[in-house]
Amino acid sequence: MKKLIMLISPILLFPLVSAEECGLLNLASCIPEKLFDFVINILNSPIQPLLDLVKSLLTEPVQLDMFAPIWAIILYVLSLFYGILLLYSGFNFMVSGYDSEKRTKAKEWFRNIVIMIVLVQASYFLYASVVDVGSLLTAGVINLVDEQFFLLTADNIINLGLQFFFALTYVLVLLLTVLFLTFRYIIIAVGVVFVPIGIFLYFIPPLNNYGRLILNFLGVCIFVTFFDSLIFLICSELLSISLFENFKILLMIASFMIANFIMFYFMFFSAIKSAFKTGGKVAATTASVAKYFA
Repeated sequence: MKKLIMLISPILLFPLVSAEECGLLNLASCIPEKLFDFVINILNSPIQPLLDLVKSLLTEPVQLDMFAPIWAIILYVLSLFYGILLLYSGFNFMVSGYDSEKRTKAKEWFRNIVIMIVLVQASYFLYASVVDVGSLLTAGVINLVDEQFFLLTADNIINLGLQFFFALTYVLVLLLTVLFLTFRYIIIAVGVVFVPIGIFLYFIPPLNNYGRLILNFLGVCIFVTFFDSLIFLICSELLSISLFENFKILLMIASFMIANFIMFYFMFFSAIKSAFKTGGKVAATTASVAKYFA
């Protein structure tokens, strides 16, 4: 009798652990739920590290310290041209004589050189500040997105079936997103070396287009993740609409695909297009100068 009581007593105490734990009174509903949770946790186990990496690449500021010595070398090389540019502007001012237009241009040239020197010398700190602002903007929007939006859930039978079917596709899309974000991270880290070059070229009239191309490209790479975070927020809010609540996995995949397209278009296609446009302008200018001398 005592042995029977010892065997039955743990079973009798089982439902008293908590209302959410499985017990004799809720086995019919609890066992399938726990089974679904177990399967979903298995499916989420390879997804969670990818999501953590994506979030880190989206929101964490890029570390620029590695390229600070190279930035200092670039700064030293550019500083060798400061004296030449100042002498050139002073020479233009002296030979302008009583020509008010030439004197005005010489003054503007001198003012632009002074602004350029200040911006080039402070380019590392300005660039780091812009990178931090971009990261803070992205992090602020990402924090508004429910973390459960990015995970597989067993909220209804339609979603569960679709998640089993599209889970591998979702993992592949996440890997593609990590690839794009890693490439962006490298571009921004190396960009600290090219920022002073871009500023320097921007204030040199014949090379202005090249400087604008460098600065625009780096600016796009910095703030493109902010637009990605807006896409995630919009797609997560669509789940509150009954039309989309049964297609969560498709919204998850679509949000990352749109983010990948935005990064690809703005970081690659637009940069290549701008490069060809800049090359065309420079070629036209060179041809006109050659024709003038000919």
